[in-house]
Amino acid sequence: MRFNRVNARFLLVTALSLNLLACAVQQPEKEESHAPERADRMVAQEQKGAPPPQPLLSVAKRSAPAGAAVRDESPPVGQFVPETEGNTEAYDAIAENPFLEVIKNPLSTFSIDVDTASYSNMRRFVMQGKKPPIDAVRIEELVNYFPYDYPAPEGDVPFSVQADLADAPWNKQHKLLRVGLQGKKLDLKKAPANNLVFLLDVSGSMNDPNKLPLLKQSLRLLVNELREQDTIAIAVYAGAAGLVLPSTSAARKDLILDALDRLEAGGSTAGEAGIRLAYETAKQHFKPNGNNRVILATDGDFNVGPSSDGELVRLIEDKRKAGIFLTVLGFGMGNYKDAKMEKLADTGNGNYAYIDSLSEARKVMVQELGATLLTVAKDVKLQVEFNPAKVAKYRLIGYENRLLRAEDFDNDAKDAGELGAGHTVTALYEIEPVTAATAQEQSLTYTETEIKDTAFASDDLLTLKLRYKQPHQDTSELLTHTVEAQAKPWSEASVNLQFAASVAGFGMLLRQSEHKGDLTLSQVKALGQAGKGPDKEGYRQAYLELLTQAEGLGLK
Repeated sequence: MRFNRVNARFLLVTALSLNLLACAVQQPEKEESHAPERADRMVAQEQKGAPPPQPLLSVAKRSAPAGAAVRDESPPVGQFVPETEGNTEAYDAIAENPFLEVIKNPLSTFSIDVDTASYSNMRRFVMQGKKPPIDAVRIEELVNYFPYDYPAPEGDVPFSVQADLADAPWNKQHKLLRVGLQGKKLDLKKAPANNLVFLLDVSGSMNDPNKLPLLKQSLRLLVNELREQDTIAIAVYAGAAGLVLPSTSAARKDLILDALDRLEAGGSTAGEAGIRLAYETAKQHFKPNGNNRVILATDGDFNVGPSSDGELVRLIEDKRKAGIFLTVLGFGMGNYKDAKMEKLADTGNGNYAYIDSLSEARKVMVQELGATLLTVAKDVKLQVEFNPAKVAKYRLIGYENRLLRAEDFDNDAKDAGELGAGHTVTALYEIEPVTAATAQEQSLTYTETEIKDTAFASDDLLTLKLRYKQPHQDTSELLTHTVEAQAKPWSEASVNLQFAASVAGFGMLLRQSEHKGDLTLSQVKALGQAGKGPDKEGYRQAYLELLTQAEGLGLK
């Protein structure tokens, strides 16, 4: 009996060990959570059928065993890698814009913002059932994530300007002003040639399914859209920087895609050397009349090396002045460095997007390719002068880190935002009209502030001024528009204004804004449904579904 018990125990342990070994080598099945779009599924199937890529760089793994292959599969839409303990994500603090008295502050000056990273990053949190950090919510980026139906520009001006005014949906005593810009759309087949340098972070921190694997799939989409006259180089950085692919015509897509496929993640991160190498490569192949651009793809978790962040910013400024712009694509979670990447993109005359899925990559790399790569106007600034006879107070909703001093408006040396081909830009002001209770003159000790008679005689609510430069010019041009004070009831507000108000309202709820009035999530959703419009690409419907997802967050 003793021999039989020992023998049976040995056989049982052996069987369990073999079973565990079989499970370890078996390919895990992917769970379907929030099923991906059909096109995303096709790409994933293609990747499954491909042979495992061979490493192009000899980089040591930090998050995976040495020699282990990185699975080239991004998580489907709505499915994310769980966050780990020790979250080190970093966001710059945002102090919400207050209401300002017109009599003291007649001018509101700011730079446009075409970044969209805050929206897709916010979406990542909401789809995980979490409130995003307040400072991760930049309301202007939420609003500008969506295209709007604005009129096309006419003549040589690279963008059109439109404005409308209606009662504010969250405060019946206030008005809501929308200012909209529409960038000129370009035929990409006839657009200037692209000189692109992909600068890819292949450090150990990128060794997650929603980082380097998704990055490679995203850039494949972009490569497939490029033409023979376009060139691509690939530089990488981990423990050291290196040029993986010299500048190559996009006609050789096989070489470019093969170089992408063979990248693996591993090693520490020293980003400065990579950035210098990328700019030097772009300079060597500079196209005088083309689009010269570095595309940095990273989670932002990199050290700049012996130089400071300030020196890196100055380097990017110098290259911007030389005509080489910078686009930043963010990936991943847990150690995501939003603040650093936003600063680099703003300095480099480029845009900043966060890629959380292959669908988002398709939006940025395919559907909005012109806006991502081609600049139609640079250093675009807006300055609004409010009529103190009509407006008592105003508040710019969002754009807190884009504010400029009044004197910066006429200073052509002051950097501002860039407008891409086909881009729309929307800015919202909440306005408190002048009433008998608010009409008063400012009392100062040494000076007197007096409203001109022409202000009372005018029907103008405000004068809007815009300054911009052509992409290859250093001297700005000026546009001036006036907006009448007659506001429509909210029931007659434009579809564009209704939808923008919904997104801004959602942002205020997420930020727990003191200015949200009596706004509720159900009201935000009703505004979005009323302003949905044609929605050709389905972005607005996806937003409405996100609002349903947010119902469990307890937003008040």
